[in-house]
Amino acid sequence: MAGNTQMNENERGIFKLSGITGMLIATALLLTILVVLTYNGIKVQQNEATNFYQINQDLNGLKMNSSDNHTHYQLVGNGK
Repeated sequence: MAGNTQMNENERGIFKLSGITGMLIATALLLTILVVLTYNGIKVQQNEATNFYQINQDLNGLKMNSSDNHTHYQLVGNGK
């Protein structure tokens, strides 16, 4: 019977990877990724909050989309 789409009770496999177990694994994986990215984002924010810089030139000399804007400031040092 090629067109038979019914499943027997013993073929459902609610705890297979396509069932509850797969959903729990996917949820745990997504939550782990969320926690890791949030932790890394907070650490980068904390490190850069104390990374001071000094402007070398007049701010009016900056262009909006210029690749040489990074030459207009220099890092002073870490505030630690």
